[in-house]
Amino acid sequence: MAAVLPPEQRSARAKSPGVVELLVRLVSETRQLASDFVHLAVLDARRAGIRLAMLLSAGLLIATLVITAWMGLVAAGIIWMLGAGVSWVSAIAAAAALNIVVAGALAWWARSLVSEMPFTALLRQLRGEPPSPLDEKH
Repeated sequence: MAAVLPPEQRSARAKSPGVVELLVRLVSETRQLASDFVHLAVLDARRAGIRLAMLLSAGLLIATLVITAWMGLVAAGIIWMLGAGVSWVSAIAAAAALNIVVAGALAWWARSLVSEMPFTALLRQLRGEPPSPLDEKH
């Protein structure tokens, strides 16, 4: 003889979800979680893009101010040389020579920065090559 259950226990048993319903819920929740992560990544990327634009703008403004200051210093040097009795041609030639020397020094420094191509450590890792001695120092 089957035991007769009170109505509240019968409805609790009838409402317990099955395996299929649990799997559907799991897939739905996983999908929503992935959607939330993608949405967060998009918002974060947008914020990073705005910050990058602001940094680049600030860098451009800083470069403009530095160039203006350098031009002022060169002009002041030319005026100082003119006050010391140097001819216009010599003063401007000296300023141009100074600019060429500074540009050459910067080019030599920049050349040393490009001696190693970008992502070489990553490419070496992907190829399975051992690290270079330079990588072990850092």
